[in-house]
Amino acid sequence: MRPTDGSQTGGNQFQRRGLDDLQLGHLRHFANLSRQLPNQWELMKGKGYGQEDFGGYRFQLAYMSYALALTHRHRLPAAPGVFKPIFERLIAKMLLPEVWMYWRDVSRGGSIFNAHLSSGYSEQWDPVARDNIMYSAYLQSMTLLYHYLFDDARYAEPGALTLQFWSYFWGGEQKRFSYDEKSLNENLYWQMVESGYLGVACEPNCTFQICNQPAIFGFRLHDLVYGGSIAADVVSGYEQAWKEFGRLGDNGHYNIMLSQDTRQVRPNLGKSPWVDAWCGTLMNMWNRDFVHAHYADQAKDFLRAGPDGALSVIAGERPLVMGQTIVSDSCDFGWMAAWASEMGDQTTLGGLLKHADMYMSPCWRDGGLYYPRNDVATDAEGNASMIEPMSGNVLLGYARLNVPDGLWAFYNDPWSSDRFDEPALITVSDDLDVSRAWFDASANRLEFSLSGTDATAEGLVVLGNLRSRGSWSLWLDGAEISSGRADVPASQDNEVVRRVADGLVLRHAGVRRGDYVLTFTE
Repeated sequence: MRPTDGSQTGGNQFQRRGLDDLQLGHLRHFANLSRQLPNQWELMKGKGYGQEDFGGYRFQLAYMSYALALTHRHRLPAAPGVFKPIFERLIAKMLLPEVWMYWRDVSRGGSIFNAHLSSGYSEQWDPVARDNIMYSAYLQSMTLLYHYLFDDARYAEPGALTLQFWSYFWGGEQKRFSYDEKSLNENLYWQMVESGYLGVACEPNCTFQICNQPAIFGFRLHDLVYGGSIAADVVSGYEQAWKEFGRLGDNGHYNIMLSQDTRQVRPNLGKSPWVDAWCGTLMNMWNRDFVHAHYADQAKDFLRAGPDGALSVIAGERPLVMGQTIVSDSCDFGWMAAWASEMGDQTTLGGLLKHADMYMSPCWRDGGLYYPRNDVATDAEGNASMIEPMSGNVLLGYARLNVPDGLWAFYNDPWSSDRFDEPALITVSDDLDVSRAWFDASANRLEFSLSGTDATAEGLVVLGNLRSRGSWSLWLDGAEISSGRADVPASQDNEVVRRVADGLVLRHAGVRRGDYVLTFTE
């Protein structure tokens, strides 16, 4: 029996709509970057020195992971095999010394916000033991996100998150710091408690509102995996602690940071789009009404209208500090796009993406889409052209792949654990793109769409969790191509499928685009 159109029988609009070519291009680019050899960071190096700034590798790796999670949760829920291996490679890169070694220098103090305290700081190698929430919270949330999404506890094993470094130029013993997702989460929680819930510092004496949001996300994920209410405890204390200082400055923009010793707040004077955009994007997950209430008035201060509805961002000025102009990646444009996507502001998001496509030189490489680094502020006609690797590799893709209130839904609408028993694409070879994948429980059918990226594609997909579902039929573009029973081994494999213990291996040779439906009859 030919399957009927399932568009009205389940799934949300984003699952039914699937991914377009641009969204697939961003996913492919994330996968390409994740496959680079250890310590190969091609296309990822920004203007700043030593991984100290907001375009650092840790931020690119983390927000690629967040974008993957949002895409899996909201758009391709029945395709864990697409996302899981990319996640594993990104987490492995997160543990590389080049990502976290900046802490050896940053932890000593010496900035304008902690130079007066630097005599009390000693060299710290362990990047998660104290402060440094701008690294530790991302490692925490990435690993707990992996556990939550894929029901895989590999990072809960003792020592699963081990950071190590040794150089024969320096001599001495190897630096080795062993954690797992649970011990790291506990460490961050107690640092939060010890701060009086004001938050953990990014560097000594400097507590940023933004950088504590990923830790809250991680606490929520810990609750979802292990039970408990750590996130609610932290949010309650955090809200109470910040009442003294206020989330916003007198101008309505988010305060940037708090100096722990003087308890003095550094405001955003309205010249740094990244502050409001980054903070608003993340805080929306647990403080949605507040964030939405202030979004429009904040965002209008940073947007410049262009032709045909295009929008650019009025980039923040590079500050002069101690006689030097700061050279760093602020990622204003990318964060504004990410913020608009979380707010569901399709007009602003569309305008920003239109500008990027017109003036920021989108590139396709090995099937992946990105916007290459450009340090020039404007082109000859005055159009904003500067873009950093964090924006061009990650944030514009994040914005295209996200859905309105995407993080909010992740935080507040737990994904049913029943999904682990539902038919899904549990393995997808690297040479295939999946533009649609969702299981309609009411109709008892799995729908997915595939396309190849190479004429010599291996093209292998494993459809799992099929046991005890009775008879099945596999359809491609409306024509039945194979059938059988889930609980009875096939008598003969063919060029289309091969039976395995709990599913089917689908061989998808060459470049073949197609819409597949796997139906079941009890």
